Amino acid sequence: MVMLSADTTAPYFRPALSKEYLRGELHEHELPVESGDFYREHEIELRLREPVTELIPGRHRARTRSGTTIDYGHCVLATGARPSPPSVPGLEHKTTRTLRSLQSSSELRSDAERSETVAVVGSGFIGCEAAVSLARRGKSVTLTAPEDLPQQQRLGAFAGAHILAWLHAEGVHTELSAPLADVTADGRLRLADGRTIDAELTLLATGIQPRVELAAEAGLAVNSGRIRTDTRMRTTAPDVYAAGDVALADNAMAGRPLPVEHWGEALAMGEIAGTNIAGADTEWRNPPGFWTALGERTLKYSAWGDGFDETRVFSQDDGSFTVWYGSDGVIVGVLTHNADTEYERGTDRVRRAVPLSEVG
Repeated sequence: MVMLSADTTAPYFRPALSKEYLRGELHEHELPVESGDFYREHEIELRLREPVTELIPGRHRARTRSGTTIDYGHCVLATGARPSPPSVPGLEHKTTRTLRSLQSSSELRSDAERSETVAVVGSGFIGCEAAVSLARRGKSVTLTAPEDLPQQQRLGAFAGAHILAWLHAEGVHTELSAPLADVTADGRLRLADGRTIDAELTLLATGIQPRVELAAEAGLAVNSGRIRTDTRMRTTAPDVYAAGDVALADNAMAGRPLPVEHWGEALAMGEIAGTNIAGADTEWRNPPGFWTALGERTLKYSAWGDGFDETRVFSQDDGSFTVWYGSDGVIVGVLTHNADTEYERGTDRVRRAVPLSEVG
């Protein structure tokens, strides 16, 4: 087996890049998914700095940047995604950064050591996690986003209000309800409503763009900016599979293709692809889910991701809570904080499309 990667480092745990690693609580040598012995023992030839530049499905052949040609029996495309900055002037300023890889997290961590004020653009989970991590490093952090509350569109007002309160409790300042207009020549952020944010360092956490160029040039079906696969992660090319952020896979239980952008689901998709290549017959059928941690506060979320038209909230005196999301009267998602049993029950209820009226 040959694993080809554009990265300079063997596969590592990316969730830590916006949390423990950015805070300096983990070192680089603690991040690898497997030791070097693992690759040797499993006869995996890992080639770093060697991305595939051409895929020829009709010949079962791949060509790398160095010009090396590799013939394959099966191929898995797990090319991931790159950061997607907003289309506003000034983003090329020397103080702006993104966060996607170990290298970018290391650069951000190093730059933060020399900066007292940091701006984070984007209230998604990477933005919120990084803002808390940088605040815990003693930086004056301001988070800005066009939403009135963090994650309001995805998780609703109740969850958004809690995330906002947690950010404030961690010392993160917020400037919400207006998109970024531009970055000025001196590095200040200017919002669409005229507000400005002074920062020595700016992190752009504004979403991703899947790396589909290789697949598209090879003639594979690409829809909505992702590689289309069936429930078994098979693409439209013979013996070529796709997994993770780059895939738009059919979910057998949902009955439709679902995009995902989270570590856990990428692992699940990769396992399904590998299992099927090995001769089994496995489908992707569970609701996508993820965890996020803002300091010691953890949220767990499982949902089909198509939106909701109703929520039901149950909270306890100890601060734990569960949010049920409904669409057309059935449960389509669940969010929990310090309620692991409800999360497990909730995922099963999402899978079975239990009526929302049954929660309580």
